[in-house]
Amino acid sequence: MIRFDRVTKQFPDGTTAVDELDLTAPTGQITVLVGPSGCGKTTSLRMVNRMIEPTSGAIFLDGADVADLKAAELRRGMGYVIQHAGLFPHKTIVDNIGTVPGLLGWSRAKTRERSMELLERVGLDPALANRYPSQLSGGQQQRVGVARALAADPPVMLMDEPFSAVDPVVRDQLQDEFLRLQAELGKTIVFVTHDIDEAIKLGDQVAVLRVGGRLAQVATPEYLLTHPADDFVADFVGRDRGYRALSFQSAPRLPLHQERTVVLGETPDEAREWVLVVSERREPLGWVEPARLTAPVGEADLQRGGTVARSEGSLRAALDAALSSPSRRGVIVDDVGELIGTVRAHEVLAAIEDADRPEVDPAQARGVEPSRDRRAAR
Repeated sequence: MIRFDRVTKQFPDGTTAVDELDLTAPTGQITVLVGPSGCGKTTSLRMVNRMIEPTSGAIFLDGADVADLKAAELRRGMGYVIQHAGLFPHKTIVDNIGTVPGLLGWSRAKTRERSMELLERVGLDPALANRYPSQLSGGQQQRVGVARALAADPPVMLMDEPFSAVDPVVRDQLQDEFLRLQAELGKTIVFVTHDIDEAIKLGDQVAVLRVGGRLAQVATPEYLLTHPADDFVADFVGRDRGYRALSFQSAPRLPLHQERTVVLGETPDEAREWVLVVSERREPLGWVEPARLTAPVGEADLQRGGTVARSEGSLRAALDAALSSPSRRGVIVDDVGELIGTVRAHEVLAAIEDADRPEVDPAQARGVEPSRDRRAAR
């Protein structure tokens, strides 16, 4: 557990970056710091590993004041990931990952074994081990940065906007991979971002900071979306927070309709409306308009049209599937990705109106442990 106790940081020019911050990052959870530029997110993060020293107050790591610990030892016991990965350009990927184990005196054989294990764990091909950072894409470099932070198996990880320098598709993939890893490893993580959507997706609890480093609210993502503390938090979270809050409401039994389908490579019967194309295993692949076809359905004919929602997923996913589809019919699949039917947006909206608003325990505002299932639904 990491605890900030009335922590303040003032710089020599008189700027107050962090102002009497009281915050607890629970063990085994992801605490996300989010807020506008100048709110002290990165300064707060860097005070945890003493890259910046607080002006007053104290930071405790599992009950020990970090000011009483040797800075070098403290940092070797924490994983640290930054925006552009910060890899050593003259070292191979496997040697980059093994940086901290090497500093800790691990043998070369043990360090390489651990590095190769982590290379695969973060979803990279072992064939990349002997390449250099310049030979990797931005997304691959960020994965290496995460692997390097995990190399010595630290209980705490500090992450400063680690995914913000890559394109949105890669960023989404990195976030999903990160959540998968955290589900396996259960690290205590403090994560900085300026993106409220990323904060809501990744955080077990989200701390919103004001300019000047004052804490505006700390809560679970669900509570933050439904109960913003004031106008500042409500504006920062966004005007569509009601829609995004649907990510945390499981879809009830929706009125699914049987959908006319055609298998990829076949020719559909004549029809004026959209037809859903599926694989031989009944996995939805996209939509086609038969009137526009001049040959059997091929990959080039498909209009993907947005998302596919799982039957056990969230109301937001079901509504988004319907709104994004070119046919205006959302595709619903089971847990193995097999088509079970379609739903229209007005039917999802009716389900939203009929659904009882879940009771939110006020303790959630203090960041109690949420169910991991909420992430799977999003």
